[in-house]
Amino acid sequence: MIQAVLKGSDAVAIVAQTTNPVYSLIVRPEIKSFADLKGKVLGLSTPGDTITLSTLRLLSHKGIKASDFHAKAVVGTAARFECLKSGECAAVPMGQPEDLAAIKQGFPRLAFTYESGADLIFNVDMTRRAWGDKNKDSLVRLVRGFAASYEFINDPKNRGELTNIVKDSLKISDEIAKEVFSPYTDPSKNVLPKRGEINLKAFNQVLALMSEAGVIPTPPPTAERFVDLQYLKGAGIH
Repeated sequence: MIQAVLKGSDAVAIVAQTTNPVYSLIVRPEIKSFADLKGKVLGLSTPGDTITLSTLRLLSHKGIKASDFHAKAVVGTAARFECLKSGECAAVPMGQPEDLAAIKQGFPRLAFTYESGADLIFNVDMTRRAWGDKNKDSLVRLVRGFAASYEFINDPKNRGELTNIVKDSLKISDEIAKEVFSPYTDPSKNVLPKRGEINLKAFNQVLALMSEAGVIPTPPPTAERFVDLQYLKGAGIH
């Protein structure tokens, strides 16, 4: 969306889905530390992808610079795992529950991407400005629905029901469902918004990282260019 807007699109973010991405950095068994990644091939996503950006931020947080390894663009968790199993990649970011399956097959988790800090917005729902102006009431109701969903998810008394939803939708065991969902219900991880609010600081973090990666201009534009808060405000969310 950011790159499209910079090329002239009138798309705009109206509600947040994920405030901080949850990805595991899964490594080959011989990799015991971040220092072992130096000189190795890492299977990342595309350069401007938030998966790549959050992984690069994690590596930097652990003292590994972009010049310390060779990046290979591999799109999709399944494809990255194949790169890891083949030996071509020494480490790859993986989502859930595939990361847990990889761990069971003997590929360790070196870290979670969120360990380098919160405030890195991952995905949003969006509209086109012109369409949104004509359908504001509908979008406010949509945002209000998102808010109610997040309030339900964030309420500790709903943990059991949510675990069952995760288990049934992903066709996984109760144990794995609890492990998959654990970061999302931990306030310290800041994975989910409270009511769908868009954290402009987190959005600016993404823009800064994209600028550093060279996929958008430097200095980067500010989040306000890509966000329209009128629908959140209309739903009573600030």
